Amino acid sequence: MILKQLRALFSLIYFLFFFSCQSSEQENFVPNVLMISIDDLNDWVGILKANPDVKTPNIDRLAKEGLFYTNAHCQAPICGPSRASVLSGLRPSSTGIYGQIKDQNLRKGNLLMERVRFIPQYFNDHGYKTIGVGKIFHNHAPEGVFEVSGGRKSGFGPLPEKKMNWDKKGTSTDWGTFPNHDSLMHDYGYAQWAKKQLHLEHKRPFFMAVGFIRPHVPWYTTKQWFDLYPPDQITLPSYLPNDWNDLPEIAKQIAFKGMMPTTEWAIEKGQWRKIVQAYLACISFVDHQVGVLLDALESSAYKNNTIVVLWSDHGYELGEKGSFGKQTIWSESTRVPLIFKSPKIKKHQSIHQAVELLDVYPTLLELAGLPANPSNEGKSLVPLLNQKSDSTAVAITTYGKNNHSMINMRYRYIQYENGAEELYDLKNDPEERHNISKILALDSLKKAMRQNLPKTNEDWKVHSYYTINDYFTKTSKQSKKEDK
Repeated sequence: MILKQLRALFSLIYFLFFFSCQSSEQENFVPNVLMISIDDLNDWVGILKANPDVKTPNIDRLAKEGLFYTNAHCQAPICGPSRASVLSGLRPSSTGIYGQIKDQNLRKGNLLMERVRFIPQYFNDHGYKTIGVGKIFHNHAPEGVFEVSGGRKSGFGPLPEKKMNWDKKGTSTDWGTFPNHDSLMHDYGYAQWAKKQLHLEHKRPFFMAVGFIRPHVPWYTTKQWFDLYPPDQITLPSYLPNDWNDLPEIAKQIAFKGMMPTTEWAIEKGQWRKIVQAYLACISFVDHQVGVLLDALESSAYKNNTIVVLWSDHGYELGEKGSFGKQTIWSESTRVPLIFKSPKIKKHQSIHQAVELLDVYPTLLELAGLPANPSNEGKSLVPLLNQKSDSTAVAITTYGKNNHSMINMRYRYIQYENGAEELYDLKNDPEERHNISKILALDSLKKAMRQNLPKTNEDWKVHSYYTINDYFTKTSKQSKKEDK
């Protein structure tokens, strides 16, 4: 209680001091922050040119008004640990949060997380009003993170009375046209709620987070978005049936998605085009909701002094590696859109250096002119605006204890907990089909990349779990026994 009162007092003192030092002209440029997170959106956005068919005019518009990163990667290939990493500024390997975790348990039994200030809280500590709606953390947000909350509807609905195409336990996966009006979709409600907030008068600078759930499964949305993508005109991803032949056994175990359709099943049943159509339709639907926010901001009093950042928590496979889903540490699951727009950033810039979602936290602080948070493990991306891309910089994705994948501008290197490896030359093998880790001449390259591996690899925390992956069900349970 005393700590909370001291923080509130500090916020008030900082706010009064900060604004007392500003001229009336400068006050107009104290930046607000609009953070837009999207669930399960891979690199299929127009500006990244990873899919030739996708239509994302609003995300593309944001990218052209600011800065987008073509080689951005998540820190974990599933929602819970990825979002915990972004919002805490800490790696999964530092926190031991490798699996899903309920928002109220993010700090429980975790001394490191007990001390952390999540992004909205840090802005609040420095005088900001915090506002949030939708899926921000694994669910919505831990209690007290937002001063004003629009909450989140449970699940990923709305849902039809029965599934249309896929009904396996352990997943919400299904696809089809449903419901009959956009206003019934949860994301529609989140966008409209945030739109109203952007048209209110705010006495303090605000930090607003809006979390959309599509294109997370089930891939349901209204007919108008499906109609954008006639199935016979869709470009299917590339697929190599024997792609797994050169993988270590542990890679196959970790990437196992027993509750998901396989690519072979989708081909045999004539469903692959329909799945891709549904995923694309959901992307265009959520892109429209992003447009609602951007239009609201543009027509508001805050259009010239608001930082906008857009990111997705991880990528998604659409049959390229033999199945559908996330939960792997190849590019389909790790590469994500990352876009910043700010009064401090020139329009229509792109950076090709490997960067991490972990960098969002310190970058927002520097753009907003706030002091750096010394606990952040990422780095501000602002300095990249004035220097050439570093071809040796890496982005690291972690899936379970001691399983790390890293990428730079030329190579992807993976090391598993048992020492098994993968290595891909992205210049000659951009689809990561040929594992060249056993070529002796590349040992020095692997050694150099291993220098970037996290030095800390915490055990699975008691409240972190992932029961739909058999491999991690065993390893997380073992960690829990040892932790007790």
